[in-house]
Amino acid sequence: MKYCFLFFCFTVFSIHAADKPNILFIMSDDHTTQAFGIYGSRLAALNMTPNLDLLANQGIRFDRVYCNNAICTPSRASIITGQYSQTNGILDLRASLPTDKQYLPIEMKRAGYETAMIGKWHLKNEPQNFDYYCVLPGQGKYFNPEFRLRGERPWPENTMLMTGTHSSDAITDISLEWLREKRDTSKAFFMMHHFKAPHDMFENAPRYDSYLEDVIIPEPVNLHNQPAKGFGSAASRPYGAGVTKAHPSWGLGKKLGIDQSLSEPAYGKAVYQKYLKRYLRCVKGVDDNVKRLIDFLKESGVYENTVVIYTGDQGFLLGEHDFMDKRWMYEESMRMPLIIHYPKIIKRGSVNNWLINNTDFAPTILALAGIQTPGYMQGISFLDAIEGNDRPANWRKVTYYRYWMHMAHKLRVPAHFGIRGERYKLIFFYGTDKDGSSENSTPAAWELYDMSTDPHEMNNLYDKPAYASLIGKMKQELKDARLELGEQDMNEHILAIIDKNWDK
Repeated sequence: MKYCFLFFCFTVFSIHAADKPNILFIMSDDHTTQAFGIYGSRLAALNMTPNLDLLANQGIRFDRVYCNNAICTPSRASIITGQYSQTNGILDLRASLPTDKQYLPIEMKRAGYETAMIGKWHLKNEPQNFDYYCVLPGQGKYFNPEFRLRGERPWPENTMLMTGTHSSDAITDISLEWLREKRDTSKAFFMMHHFKAPHDMFENAPRYDSYLEDVIIPEPVNLHNQPAKGFGSAASRPYGAGVTKAHPSWGLGKKLGIDQSLSEPAYGKAVYQKYLKRYLRCVKGVDDNVKRLIDFLKESGVYENTVVIYTGDQGFLLGEHDFMDKRWMYEESMRMPLIIHYPKIIKRGSVNNWLINNTDFAPTILALAGIQTPGYMQGISFLDAIEGNDRPANWRKVTYYRYWMHMAHKLRVPAHFGIRGERYKLIFFYGTDKDGSSENSTPAAWELYDMSTDPHEMNNLYDKPAYASLIGKMKQELKDARLELGEQDMNEHILAIIDKNWDK
């Protein structure tokens, strides 16, 4: 009788586990929407993402997904916690996520999932709440990558070296090994597979060296001859790191070996071509490795019962505004790609335009697993969007953004916050570090863009009298968002800057 009872319990559990979908969450570092075919950018015709495009065409593509802080560590923390940066405490690259705030794997394990984290982690502390992990230290290396994994020695001493392998291939090899040989097949799995690529400075696998070699990469319309931003022109004080000689702080042309005697625009064009080809070769490697994962799911018979999610940890500027990197609240930096494939509930070729942000990822993954959103998460499940249901009447009208790392490194991006609505975007550059130091401060300024008529954000409308009423409405929405998120900036210097410039 005892053995029959145990068998009955095991059978019930197995059936219950089989009802749950597997969830494969794939994320690349700095893979921006411009570098897909499915998003229809100027680069789409280069066909660098045929496998991801197919995944989107057979699933759903999300067009208005945004991070709340376009930098690696904070964005990843928001995805894991379902919280904004000011709540989870991860404001910048120096911060580390406490192990007790690894909420997503904690909740997924509680629901009976076997969990794995493979690839770029970048949250510093041990990812100990995953059943299995094999992660890069920090940024990791493109070639001959070392990984940290659970073992006899304490974190971070237990390591493994993948000699003679590119990181995109190595991360996929490790994921496939776990899926084939190491996981408990009686449980549904939740795996986070994180590529290092295409993080700057881009190094592709040798097999892609000739890819796009003889192709002229289309330039963004706003690479040259930038209008002055609200906080001042590049000529008066160089902000940001870029492609042309107008933004020399990062020294991109020198790093790429471009002839420094060239004048503009020839210099910027040469830098751009070399930079983009290196980036897109890394993207191509990611796309090919995604196919390896999909092929395994199909061959093993679990593809139809696996939710496949693909995203980037934020966007990335590929010469737009004559900028490289991310950090800015401009669209190419703030906007994230998001593709989901799950034929059981998704209509093929769906496109969604709800305002979604990266705090929503964890609640949505939990909802797909049949778990209610915990009260400590600030994000909202968009399972209704995945299923093709109508947008709820109370869905957010704006999404909040804040970048803290004022003029950090040689990238020279002023601190700012703002909101992105369905049509308009309002940005406030308050221009000081999080401690409110007056050292290296930059001018306070406002920018307003109509994303419908000016998608490249070239025409700052803030000083136009016709927009005064709209600006007043959006400032109230911005104030409400900051109040709701508990972001009152108790630092007296920052408060003084906000108060002084709020009605300007």
